[in-house]
Amino acid sequence: QKVATLPKIEEKQKIVSPAETEKEEPLAPSEALESSPQPPALQTPKKTSQEILDSALEFCQVSYDFWQQGDLPNAIDALDQAYSLILKVNPEDGSEILQQREDLRYTISKRIMEVYSSRFTVANGHNKVIPLVMNRYVERALSLFRGRDRKFFLDSYRRSGKYRPSILRALKEAGLPEELSWLPLIESGFKIRALSRSRALGLWQFIASTGYKFGLKRDRLIDERMDPEKATMAAIAYLKELHQIFGDWTTALAAYNCGEGTVLRSIRTQRISYLDDFWDLYEKLPIETAFYVPKFLAVLHILNDPEAYGFILPPVDEEIETEDVNIDKQVHLRTISKHLEVPYKVLTDLNPALKYNYTPSRPYVIKVPKGKGVVLLSKLGDIPAWHPPVSAYIKHRVIKGESLSVIARRYRTSVRAIMAMNGLKSRRFIRAGWKLKIPTRRYASSKRISLPAPGLKTIGKSAEYVVRKGDSLWRIANRFGTTTKAIQSVNKLNDTYLRIGQVLMIPQDL
Repeated sequence: QKVATLPKIEEKQKIVSPAETEKEEPLAPSEALESSPQPPALQTPKKTSQEILDSALEFCQVSYDFWQQGDLPNAIDALDQAYSLILKVNPEDGSEILQQREDLRYTISKRIMEVYSSRFTVANGHNKVIPLVMNRYVERALSLFRGRDRKFFLDSYRRSGKYRPSILRALKEAGLPEELSWLPLIESGFKIRALSRSRALGLWQFIASTGYKFGLKRDRLIDERMDPEKATMAAIAYLKELHQIFGDWTTALAAYNCGEGTVLRSIRTQRISYLDDFWDLYEKLPIETAFYVPKFLAVLHILNDPEAYGFILPPVDEEIETEDVNIDKQVHLRTISKHLEVPYKVLTDLNPALKYNYTPSRPYVIKVPKGKGVVLLSKLGDIPAWHPPVSAYIKHRVIKGESLSVIARRYRTSVRAIMAMNGLKSRRFIRAGWKLKIPTRRYASSKRISLPAPGLKTIGKSAEYVVRKGDSLWRIANRFGTTTKAIQSVNKLNDTYLRIGQVLMIPQDL
């Protein structure tokens, strides 16, 4: 695989841009690229830097058109023409022009990488689109799996049986490489509740913001990052997006681990103009991210020929066939397991998105073993609704300016009770940021709204609350067991600004 090089241009040669072709008979992109230099007498006056950049941008568009038609040589030639043009930009033309030139240089470099990668990769799920490279980095990863991480590899491989078949089906339907089905082995060891130091969660290790971007919901009771099926669909959408950005799977996988922004910044810092493949930027990436790709390739090498690397693969766990049942009331999985005569652990493993193992009060779809759906529907009327136990305290984060007496009045308790529960020796000394336990007999973790508060008046399924000094949307939502978005939605608030005396509707059922 060769890296595109800049064209050699003689001093008298003129770069022809699409804007300079004859107006009477516009030339096709390929003719524009092949047109010969005009005689000196016909040359137009010297262009400004802005006009040069505009012409270079047109060549980029021409290149894209060629690429879409499968004409890769002409696509590369057009990018070479564009790059030659931006070299003519006057470096003294000001910061705005120079920034445009740098942005265009970056665009050309990235497009070159995409065009070259497309020569060797197709995403139809049947070809080996992820090249099984063997180099010193992959050899190092292989050494780890054969030594220190052998048990992790074998345990992860065994767990894969529960989830990989459904992942394979989703990848095939999406037209993505089947090898990606082994990515959770590196990400989470095929543990559905795996939580990293960076708070990434689930089989595919989504952080909250990325999960939200790709449709994974989370609230007090559920976190869909732990739902294998929904997280798999989100991962497929994200991987597709990354492949469209970078054009090759190894670079896309690095971006999946550390984010596309980190990889793009690494590309920008390269001294070379064009990047041929992932290994050109390997040493510029964060250490953990850089080693992520060799580890994944090492897994593929081992699975392709286990005996060659000294592995005897264990039998995998069986996938459990399931069916969906819509539950319209708050029910604990332990109660369902008794009525269905299904082990409690089986139900919790099938419904890992339920953080506390009970359904929300709104309609919610749970998974049960195949054949048990009809049984559950027939017994659902006999299954009592679940009421979470009453908590002995709530938690309060101290903010600047608060005192124990202020906090005690807010929660209708006593300073002495707060001191006793938190082991405080002085009523005058508390610090902002401390988390205090506030005793209350009437606090229920699932119904914080039932806690009496000044200015709170229940109306139907909502409650009215009068904003007081020191209140914020986050503090109100946290106190009443709802979310800032829910309060904003009910009250049609465009921002988080509150004023003292403002009346808010607080939703009770989320």
